[in-house]
Amino acid sequence: MANKLKDAWKAGRRTVNGWLALPNAFSAEVMAGLGFDSLTVDLQHGIQDYQSAVACFQGMQQQGPAASPTPLARVPWNEPGIIGKLLDAGAQGLICPMVNTREQAEAFVAACRYPPHGTRSNGPIRAALYAGAGGYFGTANDEVLCIPMIETKEALDNLDAILDVPGVDGIYVGPTDLGISLGILPPLMDREEPEMLRTYERLVRAAADKGLVAGIHCTSGAYVKRMHEMGFNFATMGSDVIAMVAGIRAQMAVLKG
Repeated sequence: MANKLKDAWKAGRRTVNGWLALPNAFSAEVMAGLGFDSLTVDLQHGIQDYQSAVACFQGMQQQGPAASPTPLARVPWNEPGIIGKLLDAGAQGLICPMVNTREQAEAFVAACRYPPHGTRSNGPIRAALYAGAGGYFGTANDEVLCIPMIETKEALDNLDAILDVPGVDGIYVGPTDLGISLGILPPLMDREEPEMLRTYERLVRAAADKGLVAGIHCTSGAYVKRMHEMGFNFATMGSDVIAMVAGIRAQMAVLKG
């Protein structure tokens, strides 16, 4: 099955990603109907595990692949077991935290790709349901997105080497951990911090020079728009939890006058 997110980027379109921290198929189903190009199940810092991730994939794909956002996941760590299971469960792309060296990027890509381009074991138990006539094995190496996170000074120092790894499709910026690594204390999300903005510009240029995409984690629609204008190909707009808290707080403020 073609990866709609990859097709959008090839067409030059900026995309918006949603973030699923809540382990609930219904919240995923609701989020899937709100206009996101992709939804990411967060198994690193969200309250998600493998079973809830599967339920979220099912929830977001209720209307079928053509009408659904591209299903992604952030793995808890660069470990081949969970990487393979999430791809088998139907993720069309993975975001991997704390990729700091070329060797770590190579290990991540290898876990996402079938031989001869990687070491992934064949058994797409759920992903095969959406593969279409061409079959899953024949297209997975081309369609699955491998997106390492750049969130440390070490990763910045090794940026070109990471971007040069065959099979890396782009990078995803984790602003908070990156800022902490540079000595800039949180909160950092959506912050107009000059050093961070210069770093973002460097990351966008480096990815574009290699023909790769750059993504970033944001909390508001306004900052997503700002990052799109800076050159990021995709950006995350908050999360299900952030949206719920913000909405209730706003209504509570009105209620209490």
